[in-house]
Amino acid sequence: MKFSKKSRYGLTALIDLSVYSKSGHVALSSIARRNQISVQFLEQVFGSLRRAGIIKSVKGPQGGYLLNRSAAKITVAEVILALEGSYYLPDEDISGENGSAAAASAIQSQVVDAVNHQMDRLLQNITLEDLEREYQNYCASNELMYYI
Repeated sequence: MKFSKKSRYGLTALIDLSVYSKSGHVALSSIARRNQISVQFLEQVFGSLRRAGIIKSVKGPQGGYLLNRSAAKITVAEVILALEGSYYLPDEDISGENGSAAAASAIQSQVVDAVNHQMDRLLQNITLEDLEREYQNYCASNELMYYI
């Protein structure tokens, strides 16, 4: 699995959208400015998220974006699948000689399949709501810091 900038920025933008869309749609330029992400890059990311049904767009001069359903129902797995296509380790090539095919089969079942299963369980159980909560906790704790 590669956790690319596209996935990182996509999750960052979705956290921002979740936080700021409580009172209405949010302009892409606002998300880009707050998170120092290129608007052009976010347009590509949001295109993928819109096609996956994670967000919806509001057309017009005062348009913007909204989550298509509650943050509690959007998983990190779903977001990464929309942006990357897959987060699984690729399967082992088990063709070849007896010894190498046996080793490849063992690696496939004991490592690759196990890692993919655990990664799937983990990413399916983290929601956008969880990320937003962590974001809000971090912001609240930093507001209490005083620097001299």
